[in-house]
Amino acid sequence: MFQQTFKNFNINFDASNVRRSVSSGDLITGQISFDLTKQTKITSITLALRGRASVHWSKGGGGGGGGRRRRRRKHFSAELDFFNFKNVILQENRITGAAVRLSPGTHVYPFTCQLPQGDFPSTFRGVYGHITYTLTVGMDRPWHLTKDFVTELNFVNHIDTSQPEMRAPMSGSNYMTLCCLWCNSGPITMTTSIEKKAFVPGETVKVTCKFSNASSSTATPKVKLQQKQAYYTLNKVHKCIVSKSLVSLTGQPISGNTSGVSREIELVIPPSVSCTISNCSILDIDYLLEVSLSVTASPDLTVLFPIILCDTPVNTDPPLYL
Repeated sequence: MFQQTFKNFNINFDASNVRRSVSSGDLITGQISFDLTKQTKITSITLALRGRASVHWSKGGGGGGGGRRRRRRKHFSAELDFFNFKNVILQENRITGAAVRLSPGTHVYPFTCQLPQGDFPSTFRGVYGHITYTLTVGMDRPWHLTKDFVTELNFVNHIDTSQPEMRAPMSGSNYMTLCCLWCNSGPITMTTSIEKKAFVPGETVKVTCKFSNASSSTATPKVKLQQKQAYYTLNKVHKCIVSKSLVSLTGQPISGNTSGVSREIELVIPPSVSCTISNCSILDIDYLLEVSLSVTASPDLTVLFPIILCDTPVNTDPPLYL
């Protein structure tokens, strides 16, 4: 019935940037438009803005066993509301209570709403939870259920990239020896570095490595970007950790009995990945850059770099002072 009366319902935003993202304190402007096929009574048109986080996971009860096994399965969940408020775009006569009569044809209503100031986490959808920011238009008619039209906003939390640690280079080293029966090989060493700690999605990470391989085996360098999703209950007693490998590259092998071999591996961060989230009490998103040397039948030699993904490019050049 609603579709027979209302046609071509649209919520259009005035984009403030290329990514069409919003942030804390932003003013959102746009317009609502729809077509009516006949004269229609409207009690109200409302605009609701909401930010929330929700997580849910379960443990135990795997395998068979039917209903008894399912009853032993434990479920954990938590929800947070960052904000939730509503504006009225059109409403009935407050004195008489009479509904507004809209004629057939196209109707356009501009709107303006402002996101509150606050340290809110970026939009995210993960395995066991999500952080969402929604704008909901509610159409209320006499003797009808309210019809809601929901649009998700791409909210980005601006991480402070002016901190020196964000643009400082990072380095690490590790070594191992291979053991075969009663003898040990010469050491395999790896020293590696990256130019800074903070990156933006889509940016290229230049990994500089120096290897020495005093063993007789061939070692293969690899670079991997991992994402760690952590979900918590409100009291932090229960948590669930999910690790995902987002992208990896394999470098040229390092022959045995060689030293001072340098390699530079360039890894492109996927443009679609979410920013780091550390300001939500029930959901964390962290990133690790793993640089490793792989030798057959031996554990990998590994150096880990915790990195931060943010929305603002970080300049590694020192500031100029006049």
